[in-house]
Amino acid sequence: MRIGFIPIDNRPVCYTLPKLISEINPDIELLIPERKLLGDLENIADINALFDCLKSWENLDALIISLDTLIFGGLIPSRRSTKTLDEIYPQLEKLKEMLEKKRCKIYAFSSIMRISNNNVNQEEKQYWDKYGKKIFEYSYLSDKNKIAPQTDIPPQILEDYIDTRKRNFEINKVYLKWQKAGIFDTLVFSKDDCAEFGFNVEEARALSQMGGFVKTGADEIPLSLLSRAMSNALVPQLLSKGRQLPIGDVTNTSIKICPIFLEPEYKNLISNYEDISIEESVKGQIELAGCKVSDEVDADIILLVNNFKKNQGEIVMKVNTESYNGNLKLPQKPFIIADVRFANGSDNSFVKNLFEALLPEQLFNLPDFLGYSAWNTSANTLGSLIAGAIAKFSIENYNKIAFEKLILTRFLDDWAYQANVRQQLKNPDINELKSKMKSFEKKLGCDKMNIGYKFPWKRLFEVEVELS
Repeated sequence: MRIGFIPIDNRPVCYTLPKLISEINPDIELLIPERKLLGDLENIADINALFDCLKSWENLDALIISLDTLIFGGLIPSRRSTKTLDEIYPQLEKLKEMLEKKRCKIYAFSSIMRISNNNVNQEEKQYWDKYGKKIFEYSYLSDKNKIAPQTDIPPQILEDYIDTRKRNFEINKVYLKWQKAGIFDTLVFSKDDCAEFGFNVEEARALSQMGGFVKTGADEIPLSLLSRAMSNALVPQLLSKGRQLPIGDVTNTSIKICPIFLEPEYKNLISNYEDISIEESVKGQIELAGCKVSDEVDADIILLVNNFKKNQGEIVMKVNTESYNGNLKLPQKPFIIADVRFANGSDNSFVKNLFEALLPEQLFNLPDFLGYSAWNTSANTLGSLIAGAIAKFSIENYNKIAFEKLILTRFLDDWAYQANVRQQLKNPDINELKSKMKSFEKKLGCDKMNIGYKFPWKRLFEVEVELS
């Protein structure tokens, strides 16, 4: 299966993670641009070079594209770009013409511009460091009360912000027209950093009313679309060869996933940075991946969800919550683990409990174990987790080395770094990072491996794990 893939930017979760997931299944050939062509925190992608990649990729079975990358040069540039709609239209027409020539399923995603409730301009326009919270409040009250509130935001800044939003919203409406014309097999409008009200929520409602498919989340969406592409192509292929899925009717070409919440009475609570319950988030990610929500008896895969009580914690923001303290029992059929009790990292108590049930080397070699994730938001965790599970589940002779790399990367990143070492660092110092990671490498049984670490965007928020 040949899949073309245009990521959001060059971060590890956007670039190296889809490559690693696709390597699990030897039947997948992932075509992805050189990393240097993609954008980062300060630089936009080389859009012309990416168009050349698109043009050169022939005989594809599927194409997964970040529309923000191909039009603006990335997700962050889509918020910062000063180009007008008139200046962008020629690029849109060029992209439309190129996509119309592709004879494959096209899975595309575009962001609904977020509104961060902070005064941090690292990923926003420069004025966000002074007016970010005020713009968030203005947006929230405007949508909630359906009338613009009084504000002391300078008129020229407010006008620039609203104009940028209107431009991006109009472009999303163009993509929706393409969808209705049959250009896309699947088109997702992603929304992240959501509150109950706001311009972004208002735009999401409008796009939904016009027939658009809106999904809470962002960075995991391309991985969810990779799951969807694999589900559409590889699972029916397996069935046609006579291999039955573990449970269920062989005429049913969808993988069935049963979510089991470790705190079932709290599954109606809403995760940080999202506007839907954790139960809705789980079901939405399963369905976007081309799978079906199932009960435990009929399920092909069990999804264990370490969800939160009262509120989702976040270690780096010093937001606490009650950690897992149950008696963990692992399923007797293929299973995956979504550790979402905390945002931006693992629940240390849950991981301790997990490794008491099975030592890491036992867990990683368990045939029924298909993955673990605790990456960033609940949606990020779920989308990436399901993609890795489908890659392994969809083939009998999977690439064991690639799968072990994926699992070790998630534990080293989500547990060792995000939930522990990150809290001990004041700045992105590689030598200090390497030193503090050693004890976790030993616990995971990978201390004899050659492991490298990077801070690709020169900040503590993300780390890159390199396993040889």
